[in-house]
Amino acid sequence: MARKVEASPSLLLFSLPLLLLAGETVQLVQGQTTWCVAKPSSDDATLLANINYACSQVDCSILQRGCPCFYPDNLMSHASIAMNLYYQCRGRNNWNCHFKNSGLVTTTDPSFGSCAYD
Repeated sequence: MARKVEASPSLLLFSLPLLLLAGETVQLVQGQTTWCVAKPSSDDATLLANINYACSQVDCSILQRGCPCFYPDNLMSHASIAMNLYYQCRGRNNWNCHFKNSGLVTTTDPSFGSCAYD
């Protein structure tokens, strides 16, 4: 005969934070500025797809030659900038940085030189 197992309320309270972490839900301090960058593990095809998608939705002119964010001229840098432009324009929601799990929300400003990730 099968025995019925019930979860105790304390077990459920303990499990909730683990479930939230497993779902990659991040709780940020209200008003904290965040940016979206490409995960370093992303492959070139994914980075290129992210640039193409983001730049079809938002103005990526700062990535053009002679503009502040052209250098370094590589896919990781350009994808991060394009993804962040999309993320910022769409309201800084975690889902606007997902990019098929190739985006990363950060609280560290990735701006450099005259290239501002605002």
